[in-house]
Amino acid sequence: CQQLFCSPLVPCSAPRSIMKRRQSLDRDTLVKAKQQKRVSGSLKQVALVELVLCLEPSRSARLEEIENLLAKDDQELIGDFSKPYLLPTVEGKDPGLKYISPDTLVAVLMGQFCSSIQSSIIVDCRYPYEYEGGHIKGAVNLPLQRDVEEFLLAQPIVPLDASKRVIIILHCEFSVERGPKMCKFLRERDRSCHEYPQLHYPELYVLKGGYREFFFQFPSHCEPQSYRPMEHPAFKEELRKFRGQIR
Repeated sequence: CQQLFCSPLVPCSAPRSIMKRRQSLDRDTLVKAKQQKRVSGSLKQVALVELVLCLEPSRSARLEEIENLLAKDDQELIGDFSKPYLLPTVEGKDPGLKYISPDTLVAVLMGQFCSSIQSSIIVDCRYPYEYEGGHIKGAVNLPLQRDVEEFLLAQPIVPLDASKRVIIILHCEFSVERGPKMCKFLRERDRSCHEYPQLHYPELYVLKGGYREFFFQFPSHCEPQSYRPMEHPAFKEELRKFRGQIR
């Protein structure tokens, strides 16, 4: 700390006894900051909190100031770290993915984010018979990994305006297995095409609850306005075929 920060407000000759007394007081704060670092990847956040260990008596005031700085820097960044995520997210099953609610997807479909989004691609990862039985308007059916590579990576969709975004929203029936897996696959293949941290598609989302939840809340945004489950008894052969292809 003494080597990293040089300022008249931070005397580098602080007595060892003072540092020892503060070390126990700030251990929990530092541990929490390092945990936050592992989540957000921000070295700045840890450095700011470590600075507290070197400060003189007005510690509480400076702690409050640093906490305010951390709060402002708490926005999570998209995959290439160029900007914060645009859409409000909700908690999902996989903490490594970003989930949005059906309400947020409807807001995207209705153009509420058009000033910031150039193109939004809804990727329906269900099998074709499910898609044909009802899907979100405008969604593209990409049930297999090779479909995703051909549609999104063979000729990547590039924003014409650098200030606008291309976002990808993936889902399956419940967004528990196929949608999240495809989201991870897309990110991995995208990463392999670039020097880190560059990406074609840095902003990926998963629709929480999948098509089932979306259809029951907003059937008017689906075509046809129906819902065909994966395990529909009339499509056992199609299900067997596609499961074999995935394996």
